[in-house]
Amino acid sequence: MPEAAGPALRVLSYNVRGLRDDLTAMVSLVRSLAPDVVVAQEAPRRFRWRTRCADLAHRLGLVYAGGGLPSLGNLLLVSLRVAVHETWYVQFPLTPGRHMRGAALSRCSVAGTPFVVAGSHLATDPNERPAQAAILAKVLSGVTEPVVLAADVNDTADSTAWRTLADGRVDAAAAGGRAPAQTFPVPLPRERLDVIFVDPRIEVRAYRVVDWPEARRASDHFPIMAELRLPLLAPPAALAPPAALAPPAPADQGHTVVD
Repeated sequence: MPEAAGPALRVLSYNVRGLRDDLTAMVSLVRSLAPDVVVAQEAPRRFRWRTRCADLAHRLGLVYAGGGLPSLGNLLLVSLRVAVHETWYVQFPLTPGRHMRGAALSRCSVAGTPFVVAGSHLATDPNERPAQAAILAKVLSGVTEPVVLAADVNDTADSTAWRTLADGRVDAAAAGGRAPAQTFPVPLPRERLDVIFVDPRIEVRAYRVVDWPEARRASDHFPIMAELRLPLLAPPAALAPPAALAPPAPADQGHTVVD
Protein backbone atom coordinates (compact mmCIF):
# COMPACT_ATOMS: atom_id res chain seq x y z
CA MET A 1 0.00 0.00 0.00
CA PRO A 2 1.27 3.50 -0.79
CA GLU A 3 2.17 5.71 2.15
CA ALA A 4 0.20 8.86 3.05
CA ALA A 5 -0.52 10.75 -0.13
CA GLY A 6 1.72 13.68 -0.96
CA PRO A 7 1.92 15.96 -4.00
CA ALA A 8 1.01 14.88 -7.51
CA LEU A 9 3.71 14.45 -10.13
CA ARG A 10 3.27 14.06 -13.89
CA VAL A 11 6.18 12.29 -15.60
CA LEU A 12 6.73 12.01 -19.34
CA SER A 13 9.29 9.67 -20.90
CA TYR A 14 10.15 10.26 -24.54
CA ASN A 15 12.76 9.00 -26.97
CA VAL A 16 13.12 12.11 -29.15
CA ARG A 17 15.37 10.50 -31.80
CA GLY A 18 18.01 13.21 -31.71
CA LEU A 19 15.41 15.91 -32.53
CA ARG A 20 15.61 14.81 -36.16
CA ASP A 21 11.87 14.77 -36.81
CA ASP A 22 9.11 17.39 -36.50
CA LEU A 23 10.29 19.51 -33.58
CA THR A 24 7.24 21.79 -33.76
CA ALA A 25 4.94 18.80 -33.37
CA MET A 26 6.96 17.51 -30.43
CA VAL A 27 6.92 20.86 -28.65
CA SER A 28 3.16 21.18 -29.16
CA LEU A 29 2.57 17.68 -27.81
CA VAL A 30 4.73 18.07 -24.71
CA ARG A 31 3.37 21.50 -23.85
CA SER A 32 -0.19 20.16 -24.15
CA LEU A 33 0.60 17.36 -21.71
CA ALA A 34 2.08 19.84 -19.18
CA PRO A 35 4.48 17.41 -17.47
CA ASP A 36 6.33 18.19 -14.26
CA VAL A 37 9.26 16.00 -15.34
CA VAL A 38 10.42 15.05 -18.82
CA VAL A 39 12.91 12.22 -19.22
CA ALA A 40 14.20 12.27 -22.79
CA GLN A 41 16.33 9.67 -24.50
CA GLU A 42 18.44 10.42 -27.61
CA ALA A 43 18.65 14.06 -26.62
CA PRO A 44 21.57 16.22 -27.83
CA ARG A 45 24.90 14.75 -26.72
CA ARG A 46 27.45 16.00 -29.24
CA PHE A 47 28.22 19.31 -30.96
CA ARG A 48 26.69 22.30 -29.09
CA TRP A 49 24.80 19.94 -26.79
CA ARG A 50 24.49 22.54 -24.01
CA THR A 51 22.90 25.11 -26.31
CA ARG A 52 20.60 22.55 -27.89
CA CYS A 53 19.45 21.11 -24.56
CA ALA A 54 18.82 24.61 -23.20
CA ASP A 55 16.91 25.54 -26.35
CA LEU A 56 14.73 22.44 -26.04
CA ALA A 57 13.98 23.22 -22.40
CA HIS A 58 13.03 26.79 -23.35
CA ARG A 59 10.75 25.64 -26.17
CA LEU A 60 8.99 23.23 -23.81
CA GLY A 61 8.60 25.82 -21.05
CA LEU A 62 10.74 23.70 -18.73
CA VAL A 63 14.06 23.96 -16.88
CA TYR A 64 17.21 21.93 -17.54
CA ALA A 65 17.92 19.60 -14.61
CA GLY A 66 20.77 17.61 -16.11
CA GLY A 67 21.97 15.36 -18.88
CA GLY A 68 23.17 15.68 -22.44
CA LEU A 69 26.80 14.76 -23.05
CA PRO A 70 27.67 13.64 -19.47
CA SER A 71 24.80 11.12 -19.48
CA LEU A 72 25.27 10.22 -23.15
CA GLY A 73 21.99 11.55 -24.49
CA ASN A 74 19.69 11.17 -21.49
CA LEU A 75 18.10 14.49 -20.55
CA LEU A 76 16.10 15.53 -17.47
CA LEU A 77 13.83 18.58 -17.65
CA VAL A 78 11.48 19.83 -14.93
CA SER A 79 8.76 22.40 -14.39
CA LEU A 80 9.20 25.28 -11.95
CA ARG A 81 7.28 23.42 -9.24
CA VAL A 82 10.08 20.83 -9.05
CA ALA A 83 13.20 21.76 -7.07
CA VAL A 84 16.41 20.07 -8.23
CA HIS A 85 18.97 19.57 -5.47
CA GLU A 86 21.63 17.34 -7.04
CA THR A 87 22.26 15.70 -10.40
CA TRP A 88 24.75 12.97 -11.16
CA TYR A 89 25.52 10.55 -13.97
CA VAL A 90 26.46 6.98 -14.71
CA GLN A 91 28.39 5.97 -17.82
CA PHE A 92 28.32 2.30 -18.76
CA PRO A 93 31.46 0.50 -19.99
CA LEU A 94 32.23 1.18 -23.63
CA THR A 95 32.17 -1.74 -26.03
CA PRO A 96 34.54 -0.96 -28.92
CA GLY A 97 32.63 -0.07 -32.03
CA ARG A 98 29.39 0.61 -30.16
CA HIS A 99 27.70 3.77 -28.85
CA MET A 100 28.52 4.57 -25.26
CA ARG A 101 25.45 4.54 -23.00
CA GLY A 102 24.59 5.88 -19.57
CA ALA A 103 22.03 7.37 -17.22
CA ALA A 104 21.11 10.68 -15.60
CA LEU A 105 19.78 10.99 -12.05
CA SER A 106 18.42 14.00 -10.19
CA ARG A 107 17.51 14.31 -6.54
CA CYS A 108 14.40 16.50 -6.49
CA SER A 109 11.49 17.60 -4.36
CA VAL A 110 7.96 18.93 -4.84
CA ALA A 111 6.54 21.00 -1.99
CA GLY A 112 9.33 19.63 0.19
CA THR A 113 8.55 15.99 -0.67
CA PRO A 114 11.68 14.23 -1.95
CA PHE A 115 12.12 11.85 -4.86
CA VAL A 116 14.79 10.83 -7.35
CA VAL A 117 14.19 10.70 -11.09
CA ALA A 118 16.43 8.58 -13.28
CA GLY A 119 16.56 8.25 -17.04
CA SER A 120 18.45 5.77 -19.20
CA HIS A 121 18.65 4.30 -22.69
CA LEU A 122 20.12 0.82 -22.92
CA ALA A 123 22.09 -0.52 -25.88
CA THR A 124 20.67 -1.98 -29.05
CA ASP A 125 23.15 -4.84 -28.66
CA PRO A 126 21.47 -7.64 -26.62
CA ASN A 127 24.86 -8.70 -25.23
CA GLU A 128 25.37 -5.30 -23.58
CA ARG A 129 21.94 -4.69 -22.06
CA PRO A 130 21.98 -7.12 -19.10
CA ALA A 131 25.21 -5.69 -17.69
CA GLN A 132 24.04 -2.11 -18.24
CA ALA A 133 20.76 -2.86 -16.44
CA ALA A 134 22.66 -4.48 -13.56
CA ILE A 135 24.91 -1.41 -13.15
CA LEU A 136 21.93 0.93 -13.14
CA ALA A 137 20.01 -1.27 -10.69
CA LYS A 138 22.99 -1.24 -8.32
CA VAL A 139 23.17 2.55 -8.49
CA LEU A 140 19.46 2.84 -7.71
CA SER A 141 19.76 0.43 -4.79
CA GLY A 142 21.84 3.07 -3.01
CA VAL A 143 19.09 5.71 -3.26
CA THR A 144 16.86 6.07 -0.20
CA GLU A 145 14.24 8.41 -1.67
CA PRO A 146 11.35 7.08 -3.80
CA VAL A 147 12.67 6.55 -7.33
CA VAL A 148 10.99 7.20 -10.67
CA LEU A 149 12.92 5.40 -13.41
CA ALA A 150 12.04 6.16 -17.03
CA ALA A 151 13.92 4.25 -19.70
CA ASP A 152 14.08 3.07 -23.26
CA VAL A 153 15.14 -0.47 -22.41
CA ASN A 154 15.54 -1.45 -26.08
CA ASP A 155 14.12 -4.80 -24.98
CA THR A 156 10.85 -6.44 -24.05
CA ALA A 157 9.28 -7.27 -20.69
CA ASP A 158 10.45 -10.90 -20.77
CA SER A 159 14.12 -9.94 -21.14
CA THR A 160 16.84 -10.11 -18.50
CA ALA A 161 17.51 -6.36 -18.70
CA TRP A 162 13.84 -5.46 -18.23
CA ARG A 163 13.40 -7.87 -15.31
CA THR A 164 16.55 -6.50 -13.64
CA LEU A 165 15.22 -2.94 -13.73
CA ALA A 166 11.71 -4.06 -12.72
CA ASP A 167 12.89 -5.92 -9.63
CA GLY A 168 11.42 -4.23 -6.55
CA ARG A 169 9.63 -1.60 -8.63
CA VAL A 170 6.14 -1.10 -10.00
CA ASP A 171 5.47 -0.94 -13.73
CA ALA A 172 3.37 2.20 -14.15
CA ALA A 173 1.52 0.71 -17.12
CA ALA A 174 0.22 -2.22 -15.09
CA ALA A 175 -0.48 -0.15 -11.97
CA GLY A 176 -2.30 2.47 -14.03
CA GLY A 177 -4.96 -0.04 -15.01
CA ARG A 178 -4.02 -0.18 -18.68
CA ALA A 179 -2.90 -3.19 -20.66
CA PRO A 180 0.70 -2.46 -21.68
CA ALA A 181 0.71 -0.93 -25.17
CA GLN A 182 3.48 -0.96 -27.74
CA THR A 183 5.59 2.17 -28.08
CA PHE A 184 7.83 1.48 -31.09
CA PRO A 185 8.06 2.02 -34.01
CA VAL A 186 5.79 4.83 -35.07
CA PRO A 187 3.47 4.64 -36.98
CA LEU A 188 2.82 0.89 -36.55
CA PRO A 189 4.15 -0.03 -33.11
CA ARG A 190 4.87 -3.69 -32.48
CA GLU A 191 7.17 -3.56 -29.45
CA ARG A 192 7.01 -2.07 -25.98
CA LEU A 193 10.51 -0.72 -25.38
CA ASP A 194 9.71 2.27 -23.18
CA VAL A 195 8.77 2.03 -19.52
CA ILE A 196 8.27 4.01 -16.33
CA PHE A 197 9.08 2.09 -13.15
CA VAL A 198 8.28 3.58 -9.75
CA ASP A 199 9.05 2.87 -6.13
CA PRO A 200 6.20 0.88 -4.46
CA ARG A 201 5.67 3.83 -2.11
CA ILE A 202 4.54 5.94 -5.08
CA GLU A 203 0.90 5.76 -6.13
CA VAL A 204 0.27 5.41 -9.87
CA ARG A 205 -2.95 7.25 -10.61
CA ALA A 206 -2.92 6.93 -14.40
CA TYR A 207 -0.72 5.85 -17.31
CA ARG A 208 -0.97 6.28 -21.05
CA VAL A 209 0.89 5.83 -24.30
CA VAL A 210 0.40 9.17 -26.02
CA ASP A 211 -0.74 8.23 -29.53
CA TRP A 212 -1.64 11.69 -30.79
CA PRO A 213 -1.25 12.93 -34.38
CA GLU A 214 1.69 15.08 -33.27
CA ALA A 215 3.41 12.01 -31.83
CA ARG A 216 3.32 10.36 -35.23
CA ARG A 217 5.37 13.22 -36.66
CA ALA A 218 7.68 13.96 -33.74
CA SER A 219 9.71 10.75 -33.27
CA ASP A 220 9.90 7.03 -34.00
CA HIS A 221 8.76 6.29 -30.41
CA PHE A 222 5.47 7.19 -28.78
CA PRO A 223 5.90 9.07 -25.50
CA ILE A 224 4.56 7.53 -22.30
CA MET A 225 3.15 9.45 -19.35
CA ALA A 226 2.42 8.53 -15.74
CA GLU A 227 0.31 10.50 -13.27
CA LEU A 228 1.85 9.83 -9.87
CA ARG A 229 1.23 10.69 -6.23
CA LEU A 230 4.37 10.89 -4.12
CA PRO A 231 4.38 9.60 -0.55
CA LEU A 232 4.61 12.11 2.27
CA LEU A 233 8.18 11.80 3.47
CA ALA A 234 10.42 14.18 5.36
CA PRO A 235 13.23 15.58 3.21
CA PRO A 236 16.60 13.91 3.88
CA ALA A 237 19.10 15.73 6.09
CA ALA A 238 21.68 15.81 3.32
CA LEU A 239 20.95 16.29 -0.33
CA ALA A 240 24.22 15.11 -1.84
CA PRO A 241 24.66 11.95 -3.93
CA PRO A 242 26.53 9.06 -2.30
CA ALA A 243 30.29 9.40 -2.71
CA ALA A 244 30.45 6.34 -4.97
CA LEU A 245 27.96 7.98 -7.32
CA ALA A 246 29.60 11.40 -7.63
CA PRO A 247 29.40 13.00 -11.08
CA PRO A 248 32.12 11.68 -13.39
CA ALA A 249 34.66 13.66 -15.33
CA PRO A 250 33.38 15.03 -18.65
CA ALA A 251 32.75 12.26 -21.15
CA ASP A 252 35.55 13.36 -23.45
CA GLN A 253 38.05 12.71 -20.60
CA GLY A 254 37.12 9.08 -20.08
CA HIS A 255 34.20 7.26 -18.55
CA THR A 256 33.04 6.28 -15.11
CA VAL A 257 31.85 2.78 -14.26
CA VAL A 258 30.04 1.88 -11.06
CA ASP A 259 31.29 -1.59 -10.11
